[in-house]
Amino acid sequence: MHYLERSLENFDWITIILVTCFCLLAIIKLAHPKRFGEFIMLPVSNKYFLVQGKNDELSHPFNVVLFIIQVTSISLFIFSVIQFTHDVEPIFFINIVLFYSVFMIVKMLLEKIVGVLFSIEALINNYLYHKLTFLNLFSILLFIVNILIFYLFEPSKSTLITIGVCYFLLNLGYIFYSYIKHRSLIFGNFFYFILYLCALEISPLLLLYKVIV
Repeated sequence: MHYLERSLENFDWITIILVTCFCLLAIIKLAHPKRFGEFIMLPVSNKYFLVQGKNDELSHPFNVVLFIIQVTSISLFIFSVIQFTHDVEPIFFINIVLFYSVFMIVKMLLEKIVGVLFSIEALINNYLYHKLTFLNLFSILLFIVNILIFYLFEPSKSTLITIGVCYFLLNLGYIFYSYIKHRSLIFGNFFYFILYLCALEISPLLLLYKVIV
């Protein structure tokens, strides 16, 4: 077996961020062991939504901590992709965090406003809770991927693209599953659904892609 030497840059700040995220995961696991166990088992069981998801709030501490980890994991991955082709300073990571945080918060607020305007607030809140939960779950996987990228192997451009596409497809798959689950309501309000899809799902993703590129 031949070992390849990898020249590591100064990743002290990244280490601090990853360790902080790991500590946050440990804290919510200790504070909410049953809830965390059901959350991790979401790919094979719907018990989390049946038990924990009833009348839950997006502002629950469990969801807030996971959202912080989501923002950090996605921002780190985007930073690693950009760093692969450009010489960027660590401060650029903060810019990504700020932009992504504002992007997600504004998007959720707009979706809530749409729910109020069309008198479907309960449905929108339920949809947002489910979507954010799966996004948080997939972001934990991305957190593990970030550790591998920064410390265990040096990824190629194709590897980073593949990881990004897989992450996007995972989230897209859940969105389609959610639409199928509520298909009767969607078909009954198809025009409003198309407006929602174009304005609050497709357009923000195109904007995010444009900014990153």
